[in-house]
Amino acid sequence: MTVPSPWLKRIGGPAQAEGGTPELVCFPHSGGAASWYRPLAAELGDDILTVAVQYPGRQERHDEPAITDLHELANRTAEALGNADAGVPRIFFGHSMGAILAYEVARRLGERGPAALLASGRPAPDRVRLTTSYLLDDAALAEQISWLGGTTKELLDDPEMRSLLLPVIRSDYRASETYRPRPGCGPLGCSLIALGGDGDPVAPLDDVRAWSRHTTGPFRLELLPGGHFYLLDHWAAIAGLVRTCVRPLTSVPGIMPG
Repeated sequence: MTVPSPWLKRIGGPAQAEGGTPELVCFPHSGGAASWYRPLAAELGDDILTVAVQYPGRQERHDEPAITDLHELANRTAEALGNADAGVPRIFFGHSMGAILAYEVARRLGERGPAALLASGRPAPDRVRLTTSYLLDDAALAEQISWLGGTTKELLDDPEMRSLLLPVIRSDYRASETYRPRPGCGPLGCSLIALGGDGDPVAPLDDVRAWSRHTTGPFRLELLPGGHFYLLDHWAAIAGLVRTCVRPLTSVPGIMPG
């Protein structure tokens, strides 16, 4: 990542990344921010430059309006990545809404896209679920968020934090739930790993396995114990999968499959 952008936040890797240093680009879930991926960056250490997409409406971009259309979000993110160093070997990792966004950004980048996509905790693009959680009142929306486990109940019970979090989460839910794949789009050509928690109510096994239809490259399915936010207990395992994807792209001795 050589071009500064509010869309891309460096969260880990070597102090001075060389031209061939592989780059992991992380896409947060609904309501998530770039910093959510710091545990993964810590697991990966200095061999991989870890960058996360920072959506408008959170952290240092809190004064910008959130984007409620996922295709617009994909356009803006693809533009930011397209302006960055295109010669860097890249892997995309996205969780929940971030998985679909990573897929749409990869499609827009075409040949400049990632060598591999790791899509986590989300049904495949063609497995549309007609949900409208973004229309719930604040109490019901907070209860659902707490049930999924991505945000602690203590935060949602705090009136000040709740007033800051819910508008952003609601906007992201709207982008995620109103998303529909556009017709006439062929599959990706990169490697694709679909991940999920074995007890995730949002992304059941068949819906996760359906990602296999969205690439002509190698496909792999990985299930780990847990619910929708199974990642919180498995950052080391996920780092191992990232290293497996990165290994063919580099000759750095320290990078080995997990």
